[in-house]
Amino acid sequence: MTADARREVIEQAALEVFAERGYHGASIDEIARRSGVTPPVLYDHFASKLELHKRLLERTRDELLEMWGEQLGGDGAAEERVPRALDAWARYVEKHPYAPRMFFSETTGDPDIEAIHGQVRAQSVAVLGAILGREAGAENIAGSAGQEALEMAAEVIRAGLTGLAIWWSDHPHVPREQIVATAVNAIWIGFERVRRGEGWGATGGSGHR
Repeated sequence: MTADARREVIEQAALEVFAERGYHGASIDEIARRSGVTPPVLYDHFASKLELHKRLLERTRDELLEMWGEQLGGDGAAEERVPRALDAWARYVEKHPYAPRMFFSETTGDPDIEAIHGQVRAQSVAVLGAILGREAGAENIAGSAGQEALEMAAEVIRAGLTGLAIWWSDHPHVPREQIVATAVNAIWIGFERVRRGEGWGATGGSGHR
C-alpha cells in the first residue's frame, strides 16, 4: 500500500472513531487498530491526535466547499442550481455518515479543539457568503451586499443544514429525497422570495413588502 493510500485508510478509520467516541474518548491505539497499522506507523503520518483531528475537520470543510462551488457555479437559473447543490450536499452526508457528528456537532470543552472548530466554521461561512454574493438580488436577503451581511445570511444556511444533517444521522431511515425536499422548502424558498424583492424590512418598524 502506498503512503497516500495508507493515509487515506487512517483518516477514514479516525473519522469513524472520533464520531463514535468523541475527541477525548478516541485513542490512537484504536484508530491504529482499525487502520490495520501500529501506533508508530500512524505517527509517521500524523504527529498527534490533535493534528489528525484538525486534518479531518479541514478535509470535510474543503470537500463541502468544493461541492458548493461546483454545484452553485455556472450560468444556470438558481431554481435549478440550488436544488442540485442541496442534493449534492445530501449525497455527501449520506456517503460520509460519520461526518455530521464530528464536523457539525461535536463539542469537546478543549480550547484547542474548539478553536479549530471555530476557525473551520468561520472559513466555511466566509466562502459560502462569497458564493451567495454572486447570486442576483442577494443583497436583499441581509440588507446589503457587504461581506458581513452576506456571511450572516450564509450562517443561516449553514446552521440550518447542520441541524438537518445531525437530525438525519439520528433518523437514517428517512430517504435522501425527503431530506433534499425539506432543505429546499425550509431553507431556500424563503431566500429565493427575498432575492426576488419580496421580504420583511426591519428598519423603522416597516412590515412585509
